[in-house]
Amino acid sequence: MSEGRRTIAVVDDDPRLLESLEDLFESAGYVARTFSSAGALIDAGFSDIDCLVTDIGMPAMDGFELHGVAKKARPDLPVFLITGRHEIDHRQRTDAKDISGFFRKPFDGPALLAAVGNSLAAEEGRWT
Repeated sequence: MSEGRRTIAVVDDDPRLLESLEDLFESAGYVARTFSSAGALIDAGFSDIDCLVTDIGMPAMDGFELHGVAKKARPDLPVFLITGRHEIDHRQRTDAKDISGFFRKPFDGPALLAAVGNSLAAEEGRWT
């Protein structure tokens, strides 16, 4: 983790979206670590990240499953879910779980940055 900079893990199987989100977070002063699958993040571990942004619809392990693994490893880790799907069931599932935010593609980059920043500030406030 870079000194003084918060690290955002981004997981998505779309390389274009990974690159776009990496650029977005780095332009806002974060360190972005990108992963093309949930398994790749799990292999890397959760200890060096401050926030997780993950797609819901991915092969092998979806974003809801990754959220569960992440919360077991780091219960206070902010997790944001993104999706290109528009089923109401997804929204109902996110409301019922400990998820920091839910964004539908295409989403507003500044709104995602604001939500992540607010979540990290709230998390930091709990420890000061």
